[in-house]
Amino acid sequence: MADKEAGGSDTGPRETAPTSAYSSPARSLGDTGITPLSPSHVVNDADSNVSEQQTFLVVVAIDFGTTSSGYAYSFTKEPECIHVMRRWEGGDPGVSNQKTPTTILLTPERKFHSFGYAARDFYHDLDPNEAKQWLYLEKFKMKLHTTGDLTMDTDLTAANGKNVKALEIFAYALQYFKEQALKELSDQAGSDFENSDVRWVITVPAIWKQPAKQFMRQAAYQAGLASPENSEQLIIALEPEAASIYCRKLRLHQMIELSSKAAVNGYSSSDSVGAGFAQAKEHVRRNRQSRTFLVENVIGEIWSELEEGDKYVVVDSGGGTVDLTVHQIRLPEGHLKELYKATGGPYGSLGVDYEFEKLLCKIFGEDFIEQFKIKRPAAWVDLMIAFESRKRAAAPDRTNPLNITLPFSFIDYYKKFRGHSVEHALRKSNVDFVKWSSQGMLRMSPDAMNALFKPTIDSIIEHLRDLFQKPEVSTVKFLFLVGGFAEAPLLQQAVQAAFGDKCRIIVPQDVGLTILKGAVLFGLDPAVIKVRRSPLTYGVGVLNRYVEGKHPPEKLLVKDGTRWCTDVFDKFISADQSVALGELVKRSYTPAKPSQLVIIINIYSSEHDDVSFITDPGVKKCGTLRLDLTGTSGTAVPPRREIQTLMQFGDTEIKATAIDIATSKSVKVGIDFLNY
Repeated sequence: MADKEAGGSDTGPRETAPTSAYSSPARSLGDTGITPLSPSHVVNDADSNVSEQQTFLVVVAIDFGTTSSGYAYSFTKEPECIHVMRRWEGGDPGVSNQKTPTTILLTPERKFHSFGYAARDFYHDLDPNEAKQWLYLEKFKMKLHTTGDLTMDTDLTAANGKNVKALEIFAYALQYFKEQALKELSDQAGSDFENSDVRWVITVPAIWKQPAKQFMRQAAYQAGLASPENSEQLIIALEPEAASIYCRKLRLHQMIELSSKAAVNGYSSSDSVGAGFAQAKEHVRRNRQSRTFLVENVIGEIWSELEEGDKYVVVDSGGGTVDLTVHQIRLPEGHLKELYKATGGPYGSLGVDYEFEKLLCKIFGEDFIEQFKIKRPAAWVDLMIAFESRKRAAAPDRTNPLNITLPFSFIDYYKKFRGHSVEHALRKSNVDFVKWSSQGMLRMSPDAMNALFKPTIDSIIEHLRDLFQKPEVSTVKFLFLVGGFAEAPLLQQAVQAAFGDKCRIIVPQDVGLTILKGAVLFGLDPAVIKVRRSPLTYGVGVLNRYVEGKHPPEKLLVKDGTRWCTDVFDKFISADQSVALGELVKRSYTPAKPSQLVIIINIYSSEHDDVSFITDPGVKKCGTLRLDLTGTSGTAVPPRREIQTLMQFGDTEIKATAIDIATSKSVKVGIDFLNY
């Protein structure tokens, strides 16, 4: 009967009633029916599993950005050439086109229609009444960062207010990139390229929580880039790490140093920043025609100044988020070690768009803007595009005003809505630095534009200030400013003014493509990142012998005359602990009841270090290992059965395994943050 009891409690009501998932399992021994067997030890098999690498003909990296996306690739036979994707049809005046906007359009039947400029232009040309039926989505990547309880069923809202499954949209977008890339590769090779020839790399912000990273992998499986059985075909790379890898290769002519030194060759430092930029822009303009970048197989000049143990910060500022990562060099190979867990927040260039929207609400009224967005979604998109190109013209030393064209339907709709003209609204509002020009434009003074950048830039600077206060970061040599928003002279100047005396500030030239190129290099040599910081504390739920005075009385469970303390969190790895990629952490357990034949090991995670019990606040279940040993009774089973549990820390995936030592039966599971 004893077996029955242990097995029975596993499939009991605790499995079906998720509400009791965190209540104390003291009533049933099914959950935490294991107890630690031995002092724990860590085995590092990081190198043993490298030999079975698959070979791929090409590495394709997808930079799936908040505002714009793109891909780049390199053939493994000539890794020094990185090709950035073909030029896209469409494109906006004043905005360079190496990437395409992250916008997607679905038909009224919810089938994929188009992506990027094509989606935007088609949507824009639809009759307004028809447009309401189509589902148009933009800047949807932020949803993964802002959703606290992300699951496979999380919804996104399209411009017409209808909901669609986020997983579907991400899968459509990745599938689109997959098809574009394979088409381009096949055209170039003159023969069909198979998906199996490609190793895919997708970049995600380092500050994303684990569920968002796992979500990206699931979307990629759904899009057919790789499969759970062949998970090595896809690498999820962290954006600042990719940037870091690329920055190592920079030669001096490929970057601009914002120096804070005194006058150089008769320029004062602020002039030299300006002049450096003018020169660099010219250089970029000349190179824009070429889509192939040579990465010389050497360590760049800046890098050669770095010595063992030197630290640098990568500030990756994109459309949606800003990521700060501190890396340290480990010689001789120059491997990177992540020194400080990635931090940052939603301070991307979207913040500037948001301020612009707030300004419009102030002038024209929030009620009007809300209505206009719903009733004339395509015109709203147009207005934001017009703003985007002016946003790029903002500069610290600009003196002439910036003009933003208002779409005709904005002027028309406003008149219908309010009964007076846009011009009247501007005169009446007390916003004095925005005027109406007779050509039908909003005329903003440079100060007005700079004011729109201020909240976002202030947040970034404040975040960096906090970071520089940390002891691990005090001796940083370089700060690399990368990502699309890093092109903004206002941001460069602010970073320069705040930190120019603490470290050297470097902006790679084609700064918007830095991550994409770094991701390709990472795919060619994933071993370059050796050590990461674990973002969470991981452990399993166990029973320990009850100790009077040490354990809380409500955790006491008496079973067959033995006093147990339930719900104990047995730690595998702590948040912020260094983890080598591929590192294995092993623990041995034994069933609390020798006759138990179904052994269930639950895996839990927490953002805190100091976790004692699985019922502590913030502890979440993220995996279950169910080892069924029925039918193995013929084997000579020792009285204390040893169940070995291993956790292996991979790129953004963690795999757990439980092995019954006597019979070598084993069970594997990937840590899952989306389905618990």
